[in-house]
Amino acid sequence: MRNLISFLIKYNYWFLFLLLEVTSFVLLFRFNHYQQSLYFTTANAAVGFVYEKGSAMKAYFNLRSINEDLMDRNLMLEQQLVAMQNRLQQLEVDTANLQSLERVAQQGVRLYPAQVINNCLTMEDNYITLDKGSADGIRPEMGVVDARGVVGIVYKTSAHYALVISLLNSKSSISCKVVGSDYFGYLKWQGRDVQYAYLKDLPRHAEFNLGDTVVTSGYSSIFPEGIMVGTVDDIQDSHDGLSYLLKIKLATDMGQVQAVRVVERIGQVEQMALEKQK
Repeated sequence: MRNLISFLIKYNYWFLFLLLEVTSFVLLFRFNHYQQSLYFTTANAAVGFVYEKGSAMKAYFNLRSINEDLMDRNLMLEQQLVAMQNRLQQLEVDTANLQSLERVAQQGVRLYPAQVINNCLTMEDNYITLDKGSADGIRPEMGVVDARGVVGIVYKTSAHYALVISLLNSKSSISCKVVGSDYFGYLKWQGRDVQYAYLKDLPRHAEFNLGDTVVTSGYSSIFPEGIMVGTVDDIQDSHDGLSYLLKIKLATDMGQVQAVRVVERIGQVEQMALEKQK
């Protein structure tokens, strides 16, 4: 306390000077409009400068959280974009499916909805299991399709399940033709690549082009005419040189088959019984 009093006594002139200076400035800016206006303008500019720098520093230190928020938003937008694309594809598939069903329905068939519950792609002879069986009207020798095209042929059934010979099976042989041509052959899978099969026994004098559409021929009791199979990807000669061998890119992605329709051609049983009498 004594030191404080000594300090104030020693520098009392300075304190008095500062007090008078502050008082003079207060009187000057309080009772003179020009100086008062100048004071407020300068003060506002100074305060604005301080606030601006403070805001910039705050924004800099918040960049990390802002970037993380942007990443979250971008991820959400990407997920929404993918969902919209999938929905658009689904709508296109549904439209194609409806058109296909309308076309097939005009050819005298019944369609039974089913779901794939087991699927194999890695064997030489691949099979698909469906969740519908004989109790649902499914029986062997019925065709199986999805919205994109042919999937396979029913092989065996139990009361509530069906085993389907996939297109990716060495035992599969489906009568097909190239759109715009009356010539037909038999679609066979040769293993390895799940995207391709081969259309055999097409005559040499027939004309085909890359990209031509391949559909079921209708020359069997299983599939009606015009069900999508795939497109011509390559044209080769058969081993004996007497016919063409067409490499077909399958329309159906066999690894993503889920919802299918089992096709029953009206009159199929009678036709098959007659043909077995030969």
